[in-house]
Amino acid sequence: MVNNDIKQRINNLKKQYDSLKIGKGSLLDILSEAEIPESVYNSNAIENSTLTIEETEKILLELEVMRKVSVREVFEAKNLARVFEYIKDKILSKDLDKELILFLHKMLISGINDDYAGRFRKSGEYVRVGTHIAPAPERVLLMIKSALLDYSSDHTSYFIEKIAKFHLKFEHIHPFCDGNGRIGRVLINYSLMQLGFPPVIIRDKEKHLYYKTFKEFKDYKKTAGMESILYLALLESLNKRIAYLQGNKIIALSEYAKNTDQPLNILLNKAKRQTTAAFREKGIWKIGQK
Repeated sequence: MVNNDIKQRINNLKKQYDSLKIGKGSLLDILSEAEIPESVYNSNAIENSTLTIEETEKILLELEVMRKVSVREVFEAKNLARVFEYIKDKILSKDLDKELILFLHKMLISGINDDYAGRFRKSGEYVRVGTHIAPAPERVLLMIKSALLDYSSDHTSYFIEKIAKFHLKFEHIHPFCDGNGRIGRVLINYSLMQLGFPPVIIRDKEKHLYYKTFKEFKDYKKTAGMESILYLALLESLNKRIAYLQGNKIIALSEYAKNTDQPLNILLNKAKRQTTAAFREKGIWKIGQK
């Protein structure tokens, strides 16, 4: 359960964000576009892509990468960027459903493996993640429909709790032969953006915490770990956008520490807990200074 303090912090930042963004849609678009390489890099890195964030950025800009990279990794970067771009335009017109999930998967996997792009696993197609063997393919459709129904009919749980639970269920089902993690993280952002929140980034550096939540859910049906990952990412995303919308000077947290004569390690701990208005850009902690 997300505690009341976190709910209040999210509520306060959301009100501030909604107030500041009026008439500044173009700035928010620029922020989202600038964030796509970072989002693509992190989501693919969680799935063991070898691309760096700089290489991902070059691929998306159609620039030459210095080393030889696999065709698959190029497709993975470009396709995921296309998916991020696509969902921005569909937020208000399309609810989360099976057809949307399949379409996004087709967009993600096209050119990588067209045989299973845009469809769930079928008879004989089994997958595992670490020691977790996903449910039999014959159960996938029913389980996805059940997860979607539970999500859409839950009108009492806090939105972070709902999204976390659906993500954990989705990844437990692992409905596709490939692309489950990336599509699952896209759906997190789709759900957040439908509620008027900005997208979030689940980071490769925190992959060990992220994977731990799946084991907690499988073994004990616990969702608190995933809820924590999501609300911290959301607070960070809101703090970033508020800093830019306010027109603050964006500086590295290390510089801010020197300017304010505060120990950097304490500021970094506060940033990780989101008890200060810090955020990351390309992995570097920054903050808006008025």
